[in-house]
Amino acid sequence: MPLSGDDIGRLYRREAAALLLFFSRRLFDPEVAVDLVGETFAAAFTDRAQFRGGSDDEAVGWIYGIARHQLSAYLRRGAVERSAMRRLGVERRALSDPEYERIEELSVAAELRQVVAARAGQLARGQREAVRLRVIEEHTYAEVAAKLGISEESARARVSRALRTLAGAGAETNGSHAKSAQAVDP
Repeated sequence: MPLSGDDIGRLYRREAAALLLFFSRRLFDPEVAVDLVGETFAAAFTDRAQFRGGSDDEAVGWIYGIARHQLSAYLRRGAVERSAMRRLGVERRALSDPEYERIEELSVAAELRQVVAARAGQLARGQREAVRLRVIEEHTYAEVAAKLGISEESARARVSRALRTLAGAGAETNGSHAKSAQAVDP
């Protein structure tokens, strides 16, 4: 069933923040993430008559499909488009400092990214692959299992163990922030 403009508005209100995180965690650029959220919903609005699902879950899946397409297109366009925009004098609205900081806070601070990357490098190859497939590429556990040639139960266990290891990176970072705050407090 095609979506109405009101349906797209409702989806925007419900999913825009999650999509912002989706883009921020992949690009580490809050301003581009904001742009891609807008482009995703603009494309959804334009193509709303093409939606053939019937449930809210299907509509959300459709939005994320558009988001992945927008992300791929952005990565392909890359530096060439940004250079052309600068040459033409086209500027996107700059985020305010509080907006930028909030998005950074939500999308994982630079320090945490470094700690998680280091921890990910220490994971066993099978765990690293399982997390990449499940978390980054967003495959189902059944798909992860098939791609790795293991049972679905083993895929779940690998992802779970790896995520527990990576979760420790957040504790490390939070601890260093607390120490920094104590050092600044009189």
